[in-house]
Amino acid sequence: MGTNLLDADLVKRVQAGDTAAFDILVQKYQHKVINLVGRFVSDQAECQDIAQDAFIKAFRAIGSFRGDSQFYTWLYRIATNTAKNHLASRARKSPNYAVDVDDAEHYEGESGLKEYANPESLLLTDEIKATIFRAIENLPDDLKSAITLREIDGLSYEEIAEVMDCPIGTVRSRIFRARDVIDKELRPLLE
Repeated sequence: MGTNLLDADLVKRVQAGDTAAFDILVQKYQHKVINLVGRFVSDQAECQDIAQDAFIKAFRAIGSFRGDSQFYTWLYRIATNTAKNHLASRARKSPNYAVDVDDAEHYEGESGLKEYANPESLLLTDEIKATIFRAIENLPDDLKSAITLREIDGLSYEEIAEVMDCPIGTVRSRIFRARDVIDKELRPLLE
């Protein structure tokens, strides 16, 4: 509870014009935000740029933060949306490199991928993903929500308990049961 009060106090100070208070929030959450963005983007420098963009957006919008949720939950949404928007804009752009037709046979830019991306392994990977998503879709809503908030959204058990309005023990139980169901569905593929 002390952390939430401290965050609320820092937010009020930022809203009153104290930019040093925002620096404290950045220091406190920068690693969490970078790790969150890292789930979307693998390049570390790109992660840091996106995280910085998320903090800039948060700073610009902090005047509209009403405190209905915890500061990190609000920041988490901003960072997630910033990462998703970055991926969408990157997908719209064409590649920024060109390979000359004469040099194409000597080009080895994706050599690491060639070693592992054979049709059999790609098929198994796709099958595993499909099985996991199917298993999650078939879970009861309470288990589906808990596992999605934990594994896809990356929230802590405490944050999930707050979002789902239940005790942490219930969250742990739901996540355990969901993982057990998913594991049972995957077992035949992995044997």
